[in-house]
Amino acid sequence: MRGLYRWSNKWWPGLIPLAILFVFAAWSNTVPLEAELAARAGAALKGTVLDKTRIAMDGRDVLLSASAFSEEGRLSAVSQVAATPGVRLVNDNTRLVPETKPFVWTAERDVVRVTLSGNAPLPGSKARLLDAARASLSGTEVVDRIGLARGAPPRFDTAVLLLIDQIAKLKEGKITMSDQTVTLAGMARDLGGREAIAAALKNLPEGYSVASNAVMAPPYVFQANKDPVTTTLTLSGYVPNNDVHAAVVTAAGRKFANEKIVDNLKASIGAPSGFAAAVGPALGALSRLSTGTLVVSDREVKLSGDALYDVAAAQIRETLGQSLPQGWVAKAELSVKPPASPVDSTVCQQLFNDLLSKARIRFEPTKAAIDPDSAGLLDRLIQTAQRCPGANIDIIGHTDGDGTSEADQMLSQQRAEAVAEYLTRSGLPARRFSAIGLGSSQPVADNDSEAGRAQNRRIEFLVR
Repeated sequence: MRGLYRWSNKWWPGLIPLAILFVFAAWSNTVPLEAELAARAGAALKGTVLDKTRIAMDGRDVLLSASAFSEEGRLSAVSQVAATPGVRLVNDNTRLVPETKPFVWTAERDVVRVTLSGNAPLPGSKARLLDAARASLSGTEVVDRIGLARGAPPRFDTAVLLLIDQIAKLKEGKITMSDQTVTLAGMARDLGGREAIAAALKNLPEGYSVASNAVMAPPYVFQANKDPVTTTLTLSGYVPNNDVHAAVVTAAGRKFANEKIVDNLKASIGAPSGFAAAVGPALGALSRLSTGTLVVSDREVKLSGDALYDVAAAQIRETLGQSLPQGWVAKAELSVKPPASPVDSTVCQQLFNDLLSKARIRFEPTKAAIDPDSAGLLDRLIQTAQRCPGANIDIIGHTDGDGTSEADQMLSQQRAEAVAEYLTRSGLPARRFSAIGLGSSQPVADNDSEAGRAQNRRIEFLVR
């Protein structure tokens, strides 16, 4: 018996390796089977719209976790996995995506990015909206904070795609759609943008409405910059239409005879009432500066720069606001250019000649009233006279030959006196100036043409 017991103690430990081998064989056969069944189950769900889908295998049993967007879709997903060949049992851990009321979608734009938030009804819908935003807002960061929920109104995608196009027209702002009600606020990127957004909203799908559209137009800005270094006047910003555009450029050419006009103006809606009547005198004030900038924003005229002398700065500050239409505001931030170095009489004469060869002092037709367009030229003549304080100056008036000799002589005398008076109002001593009228006795061009007559109507400065 003792021998039999010793024999039995020797054979049973040999079963342990056999057991291990059996478990390994069973495991090695199960792993490929589970992987194959998981792939089959995944393929069965390929045409089903689910979110956060997860398939776990326990032999031939499937644990299915997913978020479905309808009860029909959820049941269909479970049944398709259950019908997969080789699957014995489906443990159903699916659920419905939460329903939200009201169903809200939002797009918010700041200086650097656009943030999309709220909800979309399906993953494909969300992807489509994000792609549309990135295409419409090329170069702008699009931040995705869109969730998924049930309860979207009909034609949700159509409405949101139209609203995404409007975000591109905003400089900053927010668009919200709550069920089928839309609200907008912010600042349009360009003039006319507010009107373009309002027009586009008329194409919202049936049933949708705009509860509030608080999109504002950007300031209506016109700007003129005078640069003495490049001898240019640069016009930029907006004008109401092509007719006003042409009139402004023509006026600038008359007021800034020495400068090259760089025209970067654009025609756009949104100009404040009285725009053209305000820009004209504002440009005239700028023409009197050595260097300066004019900004017309809505109904405010802001002028900054250097006047040529003290009296000119005081005159501009006093008269700028008076020349504007009612309801407009003027701000003049002016300094005075330091006086230029004195010159002798010969140089002074040459400076006068140079100024009057490029522009002429204008008067109202057949009258001695000085045209305001000549204010900038007259200020430069005053500045030149200040540089030769010891010189006396003859101001000589000439006319064309349209009138009688007596009438021409009288008109030329009155115009010469008007110029002398303008110069003395700047603080120059009246004794330095003598006004002389020569009528039409010394023409420099043919009086048979308008161009020739215009050359003959002139004021000359003669330094003595």
